[in-house]
Amino acid sequence: MSSEENEKWKKAREKEDEAKEEEGEEEEEDEMEPKQKLIQILISTGLLLAAYLIDRNLTDLAMWQRLLVYLVPYFAAGFDVLKEAGEGLAHGEALNEDFLMCVATVGALLIGFVPGGSPMFAEAVFVMLFFQVGELFEGIAEGNSQRAISQLLDIRPDTANVERDGKVVTVSPEEVSVGEIIVVKPGEKVPMDGTVIEGATSLNTVALTGESAPRDAGIGDPILSGCVNLTGVVRVKVEKAFGESTASKILDLVQNAGSAKSRSEKFITKFARVYTPIVVAAAAVLAFLPPLLTGNFMANFATWLLRALTFLIVSCPCALVVSVPLAFFGGIGAASRIGVLVKGSGFMDALARTDTVVFDKTGTLTKGVFEVTDLHPDQIDQRELLHLAAHVERYSSHPIAQSLREAFGNEDDGCLVENVEEIAGKGIRAKVNGKTVCVGNTRMMDAVGAKWKLCDTPGTIIHVAIDGVYAGHIHISDVEKPDAKEAIEALRKEGVRKTVMLTGDRKEVAERVAKDLGLDEVRAELLPADKVSCVEELLAKKSDNGSLVFVGDGINDAPVLARADVGIAMGAMGSDAAIEAADVVLMDDQPSKIASAIRISRHTISVAKQNIIFAIAVKVAILILAAFGLAPMWLAVFGDTGVLILCVFNSMRTLSAGK
Repeated sequence: MSSEENEKWKKAREKEDEAKEEEGEEEEEDEMEPKQKLIQILISTGLLLAAYLIDRNLTDLAMWQRLLVYLVPYFAAGFDVLKEAGEGLAHGEALNEDFLMCVATVGALLIGFVPGGSPMFAEAVFVMLFFQVGELFEGIAEGNSQRAISQLLDIRPDTANVERDGKVVTVSPEEVSVGEIIVVKPGEKVPMDGTVIEGATSLNTVALTGESAPRDAGIGDPILSGCVNLTGVVRVKVEKAFGESTASKILDLVQNAGSAKSRSEKFITKFARVYTPIVVAAAAVLAFLPPLLTGNFMANFATWLLRALTFLIVSCPCALVVSVPLAFFGGIGAASRIGVLVKGSGFMDALARTDTVVFDKTGTLTKGVFEVTDLHPDQIDQRELLHLAAHVERYSSHPIAQSLREAFGNEDDGCLVENVEEIAGKGIRAKVNGKTVCVGNTRMMDAVGAKWKLCDTPGTIIHVAIDGVYAGHIHISDVEKPDAKEAIEALRKEGVRKTVMLTGDRKEVAERVAKDLGLDEVRAELLPADKVSCVEELLAKKSDNGSLVFVGDGINDAPVLARADVGIAMGAMGSDAAIEAADVVLMDDQPSKIASAIRISRHTISVAKQNIIFAIAVKVAILILAAFGLAPMWLAVFGDTGVLILCVFNSMRTLSAGK
């Protein structure tokens, strides 16, 4: 490495170390916050008990002296809440939960000084203390959710071992260029996407796909960043820059998943903006209007002020504002755990309403590679038929030729292959052990005078003739994915009304696949523009509240993925354009995961709705009771902090939705 490269590497490492230190400090702060909150609560509780004992034993204390005694535990419990409320006022955001809590508790502290009012010093401190208990549980829940996702997606590689000038040097992954060779040792994370050019190994792909079973990789196989190398040393040719690698894209997707709000979250945001000012205004009216109407303001003001303060405590919408986004955060984490990346909570909302699922065929429901599926020999045995075809196609790079060679698997058997000649539009002719063997289509058979036989099975038919005599044919087709049929059945169980396949393949091939998998509808021989038109037509036919989901993997699917209500891309083998255009990415290319994603989304929406209904119902009931003076302060505290704790615990259930 040159001195300039060395200096550049040192600076990059210094920046990376600084970033890691900052990240580590943030993680330590996040871990310390619940502990500090717990210590604060315990100290405040002790001070409140001490203040209560002083108040009980020193009965000759004046009202202002009693206030001073209780201010000690009050400030110990609520100094950070008071600070947040002050900052909110300074930034013009007064109507937040901290401000409402401060107004209510300060009012409770001072109500004893109002003519006819009873001292509520202990109650004020208790309300602030219980509010902090709610904050503690909220922090613990959010910390658990974040740690669950952080641990799941701890896939970012720190370094890369790259070959330069005949040596292996350790550099930052950002410095590795496309085309360079990296060395990945056992136990290391794969830093870049690439292709194995030497060696063989097993890979742990659980962080990408959610599958715990190791995957083997050898020469010519793709290898994705974020996987962990388990066994052998491999040399990998880098195919993508670090910023474009799979690991970087996954981290970016998950970190920005909250940018697209769901309908439920948008409702809560709008609800809080409208609801909070209305409740504050109602509390003010409740405090001042009834005493004025009675004609004896000072005598009745304390009673109505207490009702208004109770009204304010229960009015805080924090249970909704906190628990609903937390539910979606947990749902996105649960989906990530099984290898399904959802780009935002809004797409979870749309997934939960899935009505129609439209599939591309090749690479989505099928493997996208040719395989020999049937052998039909005539006068020779099956192995000899495949043996001759594989030898004739030995030097061809066509996918069909490759499938024939892979099916035979033993090219080095001592056979003499010579005079190989490709005949345009017909096939290939060669001499194998002195015999003239022709492999191709029916026109090739007609040209050599071989009487070929018709095959009704959809797919590609390869005919073989030996010295002008027909020897049989080989059936080659794109093979369905093992879980494709299971995927369609699972979607029906989830209540999906219609499944459709769109493909550019021939009609007879498409219809065979659709029949095998049990699809409701198939449209074949389509161009990319035709697929968009078909999706437009299907969008018009779906139910009013339903969503249309399109699943594809190719670059030609990008326009359709973007047009559908929810676009799902096959991530492991899918094109970059498809992944960018999609709203959901299946990292292991298994279509059966679609039903799992729908199930997780519906569970998440259900939890969010439970929180909304429960919180609003409890708050409305207590608000009505408070207005009539039937809700004591402790009930108001339950209506706020108690409901928050229950909703937060309910939201945490979404983290295990994928299990």
